[in-house]
Amino acid sequence: MHSALKAHICNWANITDEELEKMSPYFVTQQVKKKENLLSEGKVCHSSYFIVKGLLRLFFINDKGVEQTIQFAMENWWLSDYNSFSTQQPSVFYIQAVEPSILIRLDFAEHERLLDAFPAMERYFRKLHQRVHAASQFKIKNLYNLSREELYRDFNGRFPGFVQRVPQYLLASYLGFTPEYLSEIRKKIIS
Repeated sequence: MHSALKAHICNWANITDEELEKMSPYFVTQQVKKKENLLSEGKVCHSSYFIVKGLLRLFFINDKGVEQTIQFAMENWWLSDYNSFSTQQPSVFYIQAVEPSILIRLDFAEHERLLDAFPAMERYFRKLHQRVHAASQFKIKNLYNLSREELYRDFNGRFPGFVQRVPQYLLASYLGFTPEYLSEIRKKIIS
């Protein structure tokens, strides 16, 4: 098991080194290229991904054919279509690599076996899902409460690494802007 994932698990759950070694076969390391899709709409999400190095995004294509990014994940974050993954029903989302990435994949069947074999991992994943849910609620609150400029400033303040790393058209998609509007906001802030 990769040291980054071991450290992440130990940060969220009480797991021994011996248990970590026994868990290792449940996880698979995977390398993906920039813009490679790990999931497409209409397919079942069979895996959850821990990002060792790189950047992924979760998005959908709206009725006008425009990609709408709803989540990013970078190093030491997990990403999946949690509804499709947990129900094993077709997804309405895509998962794509924004950068060449090194991932640790946990497939659905292995996930279920892992939780049966190591009950402490239930706590680990519960805590992670609570954090993801809280972040989603916070994002929705900001979408309703903040002006577009405030939304960008807030995101930039909390996640400056993303603003530097993510292509502007994807950041605009995530914030619900057009790339042109994001450019106007950035020029206004810099002036």
